[in-house]
Amino acid sequence: MNALSLADLSVPLRALRTLAVEFADLPAVDVQVSPIYPDLLNLALHHNLPGFEVWRAALDISPDAVAWHGDAGMFWLEGKTVFAGAHVHLVGFAQLEQPVPAVPEPVVAGGSERAAAVLGVREVAG
Repeated sequence: MNALSLADLSVPLRALRTLAVEFADLPAVDVQVSPIYPDLLNLALHHNLPGFEVWRAALDISPDAVAWHGDAGMFWLEGKTVFAGAHVHLVGFAQLEQPVPAVPEPVVAGGSERAAAVLGVREVAG
């Protein structure tokens, strides 16, 4: 087995250090760095969509590059970018105030057919 050392995580850790210096006034985020993806820095905000927006702007992630995902009681926004050499995955989670209505099943000749749509999901550009 070829185990990684802490030095192998230097790219996302250096990016995190740079973010902490350059954007010290931004809302605190949940941070994850993993040896499974040693060049990835995950940043997550829970129940703070305005915080997600300021992080998105600071990381220069285009609004068009943000994907919206949701289900009956929760939704999340995600954007991806490269910062200081690290791949950064920014996610903002929130609960819906009201449940999303179910996608109606279209009626066709001979019966009904289950809708094959995922509510509010777009591909992330790049």
